[in-house]
Amino acid sequence: MSNLTKVFLCMVLGFLYLVVPGIPSASAMSLWSDAGGATINMYSDRKAHAVGDTITVIINETSTANRVGKAANTKTSKTDMSAGTGIFHGIASASSANTDSFSANGSINNTNTVTARMTAQVIEVKENGSLMISGTQSIKQNGEEQKITVSGIVRAEDITTDNTVLSSSIGDAKIKVDGSGPIANKQRQGILGQLFNFLF
Repeated sequence: MSNLTKVFLCMVLGFLYLVVPGIPSASAMSLWSDAGGATINMYSDRKAHAVGDTITVIINETSTANRVGKAANTKTSKTDMSAGTGIFHGIASASSANTDSFSANGSINNTNTVTARMTAQVIEVKENGSLMISGTQSIKQNGEEQKITVSGIVRAEDITTDNTVLSSSIGDAKIKVDGSGPIANKQRQGILGQLFNFLF
């Protein structure tokens, strides 16, 4: 090996000795973090499960009430008095009769249908995992306001994957619909009608 070749090899080895330590070493990194709290699971459940979580309630309720009442009462009385005799001979015979009757008929037919989709909030988590929810939706349009209030207990297994629950699956459900405005006022009975019903 010539001296020139030895010098060249020494220069290459010296260069590598200076450069190689400065190259950062490669390390394999896991796509999953060991810290459970920091891991973001793309398949995580979006269903409500804690206080403050929201849940969509699908209301589809129909209630029907029919009531028929009938009352009747009849009373008849009759009194007969014979003519007087002796010292009462001047008293003529007499008779009286009285008939009193009462009859009343009444019926009530009431059908209510409520259809809505609204959001409620979890206000309490029971020991068995059931959720106590409560929510209010208010819609105002053209002077008419409709307010829907819903509350009750929801079982975790009744919540769908898209975080919705049917009103028919809510335990101890309380669904209240209030309306105010010109149309709602027309549907109420007048004061004279209310007074008549109260007296009779």
